[in-house]
Amino acid sequence: MARDLPSTPSPAVLRRVAVDAAAGCVPALRAAFRAGPCVPTTAAHPSLKTNHHDLVTEYDRATEAALVRALTDAVPGSQVLGEETGAHGDPDHPLRWIVDPIDGTSNFTHGFAMFSVSIAAEVDGELVAAAIADPAAGQVFSSDDTGAWLAALRLPSPNTAAPPCPDSPEKASDARQVGAVVVTDERPLAEAARPAPDAALGEHGLNLVTSYPAGEALALEGSAALERFGELVRTYATVRRTVSGALELAYTAAGWADAALYVDTKPWDVAAGVHLLRAAGGTWVGGDHTTPFALALAPGRSAPTALRVLDDIIRTRLTAGT
Repeated sequence: MARDLPSTPSPAVLRRVAVDAAAGCVPALRAAFRAGPCVPTTAAHPSLKTNHHDLVTEYDRATEAALVRALTDAVPGSQVLGEETGAHGDPDHPLRWIVDPIDGTSNFTHGFAMFSVSIAAEVDGELVAAAIADPAAGQVFSSDDTGAWLAALRLPSPNTAAPPCPDSPEKASDARQVGAVVVTDERPLAEAARPAPDAALGEHGLNLVTSYPAGEALALEGSAALERFGELVRTYATVRRTVSGALELAYTAAGWADAALYVDTKPWDVAAGVHLLRAAGGTWVGGDHTTPFALALAPGRSAPTALRVLDDIIRTRLTAGT
């Protein structure tokens, strides 16, 4: 006999759960970033997952453990798909959280302030809510079925003792409870958004963010990847390689970046950002949040050169069978 499926909270409730879970991880990440006794042994000395471009720290694992606990406590039985530890929860539950505990681990370990905690809520395969916390900037982006939002994170006083260095994920997960984070000054993301550049400049007035070509793309596409990158550099006002897909999408949703090109991404890299982008009125070209190739456009922008480059990449990969 088929069992009854559990009910799922509203997108607004799921957004708040995601915001609170992401914000709760911020103090430990801030304490480990750039300073403190943890840096020499953990944050600044990561392990390799697949190669020297793909790093992981105890903070990735600890943050994911904390997120799994917070999200499944809030919605018992719900699924969680995490970058570091895979699938958790009841596979028949309609709600699945898609989590990247530290999106931009390489930036985190090198002291570059471009990393985030990314959480998307997916119900029956459709994205319904999201939160992206930026620990370095002290802010959190979020979205549900009513729109996109930006809030400030008030962190513990500088006099609050930093969490101890973790020697296990469990200890680091507990350490995130030191102090308290207050989510405050929430407002529609549109109030912080940058309008589109002067239309007379065309694409030359746009700034593009992308991690293409990464090592995998160079191995598969050879010099053609560099030629495509050169075309992007020649076309756009700036091309930035920030290596943090979630924050790139948050910035694109706010118009702080005009376009973002994605190649070889995973769902946890972009799921939260895709929902945020669409809720803010931006465009995601290339399918849903599971596609490895896509172009994100800020509200009111178009980037035909980047779209043509993306089409070239996809054709090359299809021809090569990759």
